[in-house]
Amino acid sequence: MNFNSLLQSFFKHIEELRSRLIKSAGAFVLAFCLCYNFIGKLIPAVIAPAGHLVFTAPVDAFSAYMTLGAVMALLIASPYIVYQIWAFVGGALRPSEKKFVLVFAPLSLLFFLSGGAFAYFVAVPRAYKFLMSFASASLIPMVTVKNYLGFLGHMIVAFGVAFELPLILAFLAKIGIASPEYLRQKRQHAIIIILIVAAILAPPDIISMLILAVPLMILYEVGIVFVKFFYKHKTL
Repeated sequence: MNFNSLLQSFFKHIEELRSRLIKSAGAFVLAFCLCYNFIGKLIPAVIAPAGHLVFTAPVDAFSAYMTLGAVMALLIASPYIVYQIWAFVGGALRPSEKKFVLVFAPLSLLFFLSGGAFAYFVAVPRAYKFLMSFASASLIPMVTVKNYLGFLGHMIVAFGVAFELPLILAFLAKIGIASPEYLRQKRQHAIIIILIVAAILAPPDIISMLILAVPLMILYEVGIVFVKFFYKHKTL
């Protein structure tokens, strides 16, 4: 393949990526418009773990609505967005590998939603309760609705992405890049990478980072099991 062909192929993939990003963004905007009218009813349930919140600037309440709307829109549009991601990835696969997209695409959505649910029902309440335990007569918490919803949204997205780890490892095994032995050998390196990723994805405090890092380490071990299963089937 000559340079011109490589260049044409590169720009073709860039154009496809651009098209799928635009479609995903359109789905997100549409989902946001659909759920915007329901945000007011969701606010009391969402902020229940924090009790009463305050806002200190006229724009804060509006920003809170936008944040919650963005999270809800992401959840609603996630099936279509996941489809676009896997459709783009599938274009780079061999015909024998493309059939696995039909398995991994719905599983990736399930894992993302599971991560978001874990964040909402487990991680966020515990992290918030622990952080609020440092309040005292001298340190009176006045958490704003903007900060709380930002924290909540950040954690849901972070955990949703983090929970994709076993599936990513299994997919790499299926296409011959990873193996159980390799992942076990690189466990110490993986822990360091997990801590770095948790520091990037989690809100900027050590507790949130650790709450994300520990499940990621467990998910890495789960991923090794997934890889062992898929790798076995690959070698048969």
